[in-house]
Amino acid sequence: MRYHKALLSLKLDTFSAFWRDRKGTGAIEFAIIAPLLIMTYIGCFEISVGFNVSRKVSRASSTVADVLTQMGNVDKASLDGMKAVAKSVMSPFELNDQGYTLKMTGIKMTGPGVGVVSWSYDQAGTAPYQAGSSVKMPSDISAVNTFIVRSELVVPHEILLFAPGLSKSTVNSINISNTSYFRQRIGSEIKCSDCPTFK
Repeated sequence: MRYHKALLSLKLDTFSAFWRDRKGTGAIEFAIIAPLLIMTYIGCFEISVGFNVSRKVSRASSTVADVLTQMGNVDKASLDGMKAVAKSVMSPFELNDQGYTLKMTGIKMTGPGVGVVSWSYDQAGTAPYQAGSSVKMPSDISAVNTFIVRSELVVPHEILLFAPGLSKSTVNSINISNTSYFRQRIGSEIKCSDCPTFK
């Protein structure tokens, strides 16, 4: 009987000593919290990079439209040059020739919020919109018989995948886009002498 009591007392003392021992608590807490802190840091970094890319896309799109509206006439060579303008504005972020899309469209306003495509051109050298087709414009563009240059830029942005269960088969990129509208600066219309009619 005394043996059993002594054994029980020894077990209770051992469990009590183990319960009071806090030597490994810090390591366990660090092992739990560290991955969460690292993921939070990388997530904040990724968000800040995404905002910077978004600002660059917006600036590149508006710069392309702004430059085109200062020309009296355009052609395929000048429109091809807008790719270099967009790439220059996007620096230090690189534009992959196969990854982004840049659509430039000359639109003649026929009514409030309504226009007709005069010409269009994209980064591949084709016409994304058919000449003469009707296009809906933002409601705040209401001036009739004016000429608008629309620039549409879409850039895929690679994101870091630092989370369990995420892989390249799920989400590894998002498209950041911006559309800019600028009114012509010279004359009443910007014509394209050799633009393709449709792709």
